[in-house]
Amino acid sequence: MAQESPKNSAAEIPVTSNGQLEDSHEHSFNRDLKRSLPVGLGLSETKITSHGFDSTKEGVVEAGPFPGSSASPKSSVISPSSAAASRLAGQGCDLIIPTGGRAQQKSGPVVLADEVKNPAMEKLELVRKWSLNTYKCTRQIISEKLGRGSRTVDLELEAQIDILRDNKKKYENILKLAQTLSTQLFQMVHTQRQLGDAFADLSLKSLELHEEFGYNADTQKLLAKNGETLLGAINFFIASVNTLVNKTIEDTLLTVKQYESARIEYDAYRTDLEELNLGPRDANTLPKIEQSQQLFQMHKEKYDKMRNDVSIKLKFLEENKVKVLHNQLVLFHNAIAAYFAGNQKQLEQTLKQFHIKLKTPGADAPSWLEEQ
Repeated sequence: MAQESPKNSAAEIPVTSNGQLEDSHEHSFNRDLKRSLPVGLGLSETKITSHGFDSTKEGVVEAGPFPGSSASPKSSVISPSSAAASRLAGQGCDLIIPTGGRAQQKSGPVVLADEVKNPAMEKLELVRKWSLNTYKCTRQIISEKLGRGSRTVDLELEAQIDILRDNKKKYENILKLAQTLSTQLFQMVHTQRQLGDAFADLSLKSLELHEEFGYNADTQKLLAKNGETLLGAINFFIASVNTLVNKTIEDTLLTVKQYESARIEYDAYRTDLEELNLGPRDANTLPKIEQSQQLFQMHKEKYDKMRNDVSIKLKFLEENKVKVLHNQLVLFHNAIAAYFAGNQKQLEQTLKQFHIKLKTPGADAPSWLEEQ
């Protein structure tokens, strides 16, 4: 009861039969407004412009000389009372205070608006765009497989990609065979080591065949040692080729997949633009054509960028591949040749050339003190 609820301006300010405000209410409103004005600033120096609820513009409060007044405007702060503020709010004037809690003073009309973005609506818009893009791309893929749609083809780049995929399969086969050879060589070295220990044991227990068992024991131990050296070279070859195939080439193929996705999106939006251009041009279709043109240009730039990235990666991959495989093939050849020729010095020199360090059997195993 003590607090006055804000009302509509049309309901609060009565109008007489001739369309003018009633004097009593006008006098009350001017009296409240004078109380809220500082000393020295009269009603003649303030002009209030308000709009009803049906107007699309916001209320504007302008401080300046009223027409017919010769007084110059004074810079002062207006602190309206609660009654005047309620009447101003009822007339559709928007009073918005910044988040800092201080009112900003600007010359001329001030229009303040606070648009709060709804996260749910933003997510819904993202889902809508993603669904539309997925639909267009799926339609383009199906039309290409059915032979109805056209696709953009870069013959030179497509040929390089096909060669890369074919080489990757061949390198994977070499890697698989090298791993099989390493496994078999490890088993042979293990068997030779055990055979050498057996010959050495028999040379100590058989006095008649002491020398014969001793020769064989030394031979098997030497073969096992050379086998371990060869095994280290083969494992180094396997690790280098594995890095090339499963990391370097795979990273390039991942970029190729992104390029192919960009190509599908580019063709999908290109097809949409062509269909709209073939149709009628009127007030309804022109905005759609303009929007489709913008989307087409955006995906065209993305497609050109991805095509350039793939070309650069293929170039660097070819240079890196030649360098890596050259060193690894030389290592593999020299190690195999020295091993089967029985040239132990050459085999050890090959490992030093490529900075390969052999792991001593049991070196990685912790001691019994560390296990406690």
